[in-house]
Amino acid sequence: FKEEKGKHGSCPRVVCCCRKKCLLFNDVILITATLNTGFSRRAKSFEMILVGRFLEGIGAGRAPHYSMLM
Repeated sequence: FKEEKGKHGSCPRVVCCCRKKCLLFNDVILITATLNTGFSRRAKSFEMILVGRFLEGIGAGRAPHYSMLM
């Protein structure tokens, strides 16, 4: 097994946990980001948009890259 790492260390996380748990955790982050962005208009809060976009960036960076494991 090569010592290659994905973004934010996703490769070791996938190896120690199973892939399904990592993907579900990433989905929770993205759903939270979507809800923050979606409810920002109702709450009239620009900060919720910023938090939602920040969480979307984290969710995009934490996605495991399976091509590196093969």
